[in-house]
Amino acid sequence: MKRGTVLLCTLVGAAAVAFGVMLAQLLAPTTLSLEAGTWLPRATAIAPFHLRDLAGHDFSLASLSGHPTLMYFGFTNCPDACPITLATLTQIPASALPGRRVVFVTIDPERDSVPLLRTYLSAFSRSFIGLRGSQSALAPLLHSLHVSAQRDYLPDGSYTMIHSATLYLLNTHGRLAAVFTPPFSVPALTADLRRIAASGRL
Repeated sequence: MKRGTVLLCTLVGAAAVAFGVMLAQLLAPTTLSLEAGTWLPRATAIAPFHLRDLAGHDFSLASLSGHPTLMYFGFTNCPDACPITLATLTQIPASALPGRRVVFVTIDPERDSVPLLRTYLSAFSRSFIGLRGSQSALAPLLHSLHVSAQRDYLPDGSYTMIHSATLYLLNTHGRLAAVFTPPFSVPALTADLRRIAASGRL
C-alpha cells in the first residue's frame, strides 16, 4: 500500500474514533444513579410563587437562585414524617453539598404562626429557613411540585394534615433537579449529595 494511502486511512480512522467518542458522549445518559432518590434527566422549572420567611421578607422563585436548596413541605403538628426528616437533615455534613440550604414550607399556615415555626425549626437547626403563606399563595408551588396536602378531620373536630413526604432538590437556578422519597437515611442521602456535588450539575 502506498504511503499516501496509509496516511489517508490513518487519518480517516482517527477521525472515526474521535467522532465515535463524541457521539458516545452526546448519547450518554444524563442521569445520575442515586441511592435514595431520582435525578431528573433535565431540571424542570417550577411556577413563580411568593411566600414570606420568618423575618417577614418576601421569598420567591428568584430567592432560590445561587444556592442548591433542599425543600420540604410539612407542618409543626406532624407526629412523625416531618420531625424525622428534619432530624435526618441536621445530621448530613455541610461538606456533602456545599452551600446548600434547607427550606421548610408549612402546609398549615392557619396554625403555624411565625413564632411557632421559629421555635419548631430552631429545635432542629437555626440555619433552616421557614416559609409560610396563605393557601392561595402556596397553591402555585404545591401544584408545580405535585405536592399533596389536605386536611383530615378528626372525631373531636380538630384536624391533621395528610401530605407528601418527598424531599425536593432545587439547583442553583431554582429548578427541580432531583427528588428523594422516604424512608430517609443519613448515609444514603449524604452519599447521594456528595455524588451530585461532584458531578457539577447543580
